[in-house]
Formats: sequence, C-alpha cells, structure tokens
Amino acid sequence: MAVFRPDDERLERAADVLETLGAEPVPDPMLSVDATDATPRSDADYVVFTSKTGAELVSEAGWKPGDETVCAIGPATADALREEGYAVDLVPDEFTSSGLVTALESRVDGARVEVARSDHGSAVLLEGLDDAGAYVHETILYRLVRPAESGRSAELAAEGGLEAACFTSSLTVEHFLDAAAERGIREDALEGLAGATVGVIGEPTAETAASHGIDVDVVPEEATFDALAHETVAAIPSRSE
Repeated sequence: MAVFRPDDERLERAADVLETLGAEPVPDPMLSVDATDATPRSDADYVVFTSKTGAELVSEAGWKPGDETVCAIGPATADALREEGYAVDLVPDEFTSSGLVTALESRVDGARVEVARSDHGSAVLLEGLDDAGAYVHETILYRLVRPAESGRSAELAAEGGLEAACFTSSLTVEHFLDAAAERGIREDALEGLAGATVGVIGEPTAETAASHGIDVDVVPEEATFDALAHETVAAIPSRSE
C-alpha cells in the first residue's frame, strides 16, 4: 500500500499506521520541503496556517505573533503550532481550504488576512477569503519539490503489484505520475492504479486524480491521514470480503 508523505517523521508515522491496520506500507516520499525562511507579515488581523511544516518553519525563522487571530486548517496543524509555543484561536469544523473559508467568511470583511503556506496551496482559500471582503496576502514559507529517488510505487503499480495507494494532496498525484513518466511507465502505472484501491484526502485531490484518469475509491469525511488510511484499508476488496 503506497503512501506519499514527506520523508520525515510523517512518513514513518504513516507507515506505522498502515502496519497497525495490517497493511504492508510502500513508503514513497513524493514531497520534499525547500524552505524560503520567510515569516508572515506583521500587520495582519488573521494569520492562516495550512500545514505542520509551515508551523515548524515559522518557528525556526523566529516568527513572533502579535494580536493576530491565528487559524489552523486542521488539528494536526493546530497541534504543531501549539508545540512550537503558538496559541491557536480557530480550527474549522471541516479541515479543508473551503472549511477555512466557511469559518472565516463572516469575520473577515475589511480585515487583513495573511495566508502562510507552501507554493502549491489551493486557490480556493485565497479566492474565498477575497470574495468575503478580506484583504488577502500570501507568504510562501516553502516550496514543495519531488525527491529525485521517488517512484518505487509507480514501478510497483506498473507491474500490477500495488494493492492500494493513499494520496494526501493534488501534488502527490502529479508527482506520482511525473515519476512514472520519467521511467516511461506512465500508462502502465495508471493501469495498475485502476486495479488498486485509491484513497485521497479531500475533493480537490479527488478532482486532480480524476482529471488524470485515476478512479478514486475513498474520500474520507475527515481530512486526516488516519481517516484516509483506515477507510482505504477497509475498502480493499480482499479485506472487506
């Protein structure tokens, strides 16, 4: 079962979760973090974080918040911010960009909202906040690139040996296919995914997968890796019979 988290404790933890569920993990990191050393601007009324990585990087860069309302896209990001010593004022009920917009849209008309995230963030968040009347500024904390060694899962899929895959962002889908294309096995890898159980986090990732011809079997209601792993493993035909 392929998992595509960055090659740090998140990949190790994801593999542990899958092993606990009785699945054999295929760790294949599709994301590597290239930090910019930037910090959120200091004049914002709201500062929005969308990842654990962002929380850790602003801490390393020495960010010190003032009176801003600090928002986290979900519990993992909120926990990471708290571990770095930051107070978290808002976590939406739905742990997605659209969930953040829903939580903030009645509050931000005329407010300055700083979105601090990677260079591959969803446009849904910026556009939604702008439509709500906010003055939105985005600070790129890090760039997400594909590790040169990635692609083991694509090879396995092309051979028909991949039982399932857990995609955690649109970029992991794109990088998986890039790795396959680099090896000249893109169509074979897509065929292999067609015979596997494919789980994704969130509708944007599902839409990206569908746009590339990948059939999605699982989109958990809760946008967390734990929920994705549990529901994807449960959906594997050999485990649900």
